Amino acid sequence: MATSKSEIIGSYPIGNRLEKFRDLHAACSLRHDPNGLTTGDENETSSFEIECLLPLLKAIRDGEPDEIIWDKVYDAVTESTPPPRPVPSFQQTPWRYNTSSIVNSSEHRKYFDPALKEELGNLYVDVPGFYEAFFPRIESLESTARVILERCSEGEDPLYREGRRPLAQPNKPIRGSTAERKLDIGFVDDSNANKDAKCEWSQILVPGELKNDPKYDKQSHAWLDLGRYVREVITAQDHRCFVHGFTLCGPNMRLWLFHRLGGIASEQFNINNQGLHFASVILGYLLMTEEQLGFDPTIITGDDGLRYIKINRNGEEERLVIDEVITRRACVAGRATTCWKAHRDGDESKTPVVIKDSWQYPERGEEGELLREALEKDVVNVARYYHHETVRAGDGEDDIHTGVWKGLDITKASNYRSNQSRPLLSRSGSRTARKDGTSSRKRSSTSIEPSLPPSKRQSVSPIKRNINEAIPNRVHRRIVVEDYGKPISKSSSRVVLLQALEGCIEGYMSLYEKAGLIQSDISPNNLMINEGGSDGTCRSFLIDLDLAIRRDREESSGARGKTGTRAFMSIGVLLGEGHSFMHDLESFFWVLFWICVHYEGPDKAKVDEDFEKWNFLDMEELAKLKKGEIGDEQDFNSSAKKRFTSYYQPLVPWVNRLRKEVFPDGKRWKKEDRELPERMKEILREACADPKV
Repeated sequence: MATSKSEIIGSYPIGNRLEKFRDLHAACSLRHDPNGLTTGDENETSSFEIECLLPLLKAIRDGEPDEIIWDKVYDAVTESTPPPRPVPSFQQTPWRYNTSSIVNSSEHRKYFDPALKEELGNLYVDVPGFYEAFFPRIESLESTARVILERCSEGEDPLYREGRRPLAQPNKPIRGSTAERKLDIGFVDDSNANKDAKCEWSQILVPGELKNDPKYDKQSHAWLDLGRYVREVITAQDHRCFVHGFTLCGPNMRLWLFHRLGGIASEQFNINNQGLHFASVILGYLLMTEEQLGFDPTIITGDDGLRYIKINRNGEEERLVIDEVITRRACVAGRATTCWKAHRDGDESKTPVVIKDSWQYPERGEEGELLREALEKDVVNVARYYHHETVRAGDGEDDIHTGVWKGLDITKASNYRSNQSRPLLSRSGSRTARKDGTSSRKRSSTSIEPSLPPSKRQSVSPIKRNINEAIPNRVHRRIVVEDYGKPISKSSSRVVLLQALEGCIEGYMSLYEKAGLIQSDISPNNLMINEGGSDGTCRSFLIDLDLAIRRDREESSGARGKTGTRAFMSIGVLLGEGHSFMHDLESFFWVLFWICVHYEGPDKAKVDEDFEKWNFLDMEELAKLKKGEIGDEQDFNSSAKKRFTSYYQPLVPWVNRLRKEVFPDGKRWKKEDRELPERMKEILREACADPKV
């Protein structure tokens, strides 16, 4: 040992600080083998091996000199430190957990509530000016409420209609939930509703949560309960952008507004002492217009009952008539993607187009621009661009800070802290704050710079920063594409499913090679099939470039976070590696594996309790489970024969062949393999020719 180390050890002797460990070992030796410092399980249980500690523990037990103990410490640290895994050359946009990524789940509260709490993040309360921003001012309400209601009910276009009323059904589940949910009280869009009525979430306008004690007015109780109801309401109403609500804990009432960033609330007030204020709130909920309640005013209902939107394309106004909802991602805070099947007004053939609305971080590149670029570069099997825009509300863009919050200063909330604005999730699931203090200015929807990576943004000077800039913002974006389909999990046969998967892999690689884009969110809902499509349409294709990144980007987009469907994430992405096309090819494998486990036929989904946990596990823990699933061929085949539904049993050998290509020698890939997609497609083609399939 070097002299300098000896001097340090001599200056800081261990002394008797390890006597408790020696006493513990002596006590254990009374009942166990005195040489029992060995591992009882030879199987690998984690990346940290206990064997490397045994020499150190034995040296402590035997009372070895300090020099020897420190040598053993050094050896243990050196041996147990794993080799560095591949990391991105720049700071990637962190992942944020979101309940919309939960798939094939019963949404049991023991799993669901922590996920929802993570999604909602910081709920800001005691925001000054809340009531004035959202409620009409009604003076002398106590003496004039009846007159106001009568006057508001008169005329050809009355402000108040018999149609809304408060409803309390604390013991009756509301219909339309995945899991059973019971709403304490709320305002419903049904004048005939009573205590015996069977209401659905699509009828709830303003949900409420009642508690019998003021102590429950906190995030872990009333706030989270209300957030759970809001998620059901906003999901069931396909053009709802935000939801008003309230909590009443004992006599203390708090008014809430939930939106795509989380939730904000008013100051608490006592309804017994402030009866006039309470009455004005109740009347306010009854008098609010649909737009004030949070319904999107750009989705218009005509006299014929048909809904439509207006777009300006090539200098001309077009109407797109909405036929049906395709998908509505279930969440409160997040992108909240909604897709509708639609057709052009006046088109007798009613050729379908798809309208997609989502709430994006303004720092992120616009999906519409990426889709247009893909079209211009002749990318195949990717949804074809038709139109995109940033939705406008009033005189400006529809966003959270201005359009929803009405200019409220959220930094004045009683629980706001400047370093607390929605901390981001690391890939292990722990919270990490964003290191850079920069912000970015969003690009308008008319700005087209296909040669400029979406990560390039101009920073905003401190003078121009708005009062809420420390808090993330989301902006309402809309795109229209010409290809309509359904998720591949709804394929009419196993062969059609495999053909669709092959076509989507082809589209993915075309996007990668021609447009230089990594899609980054491969999941069943982003892989589409169009079995009855006409000539010129894609039979199978890729959608959703929300999270797409440039193949050669040098820095992150600056967005506050991104979400994906963790059940389909590659092992490397779960462990924090920089995103490669190889990760997405692995995700194709997990999509097929998941469908084989969870579908008993075309669109016949079921819940598997073991795999349901994949929605909620820590990312590193999920990576370990996935390693265990694919590591050994015999174990994989045994598990597949047990887990795959009877409908998908014929695919067991073919999924195993894919496993061997995607995970050579039962391990995740170490270097990029440009030939892998072709080998995967060849296996899928061979599987289609199998008579058993």
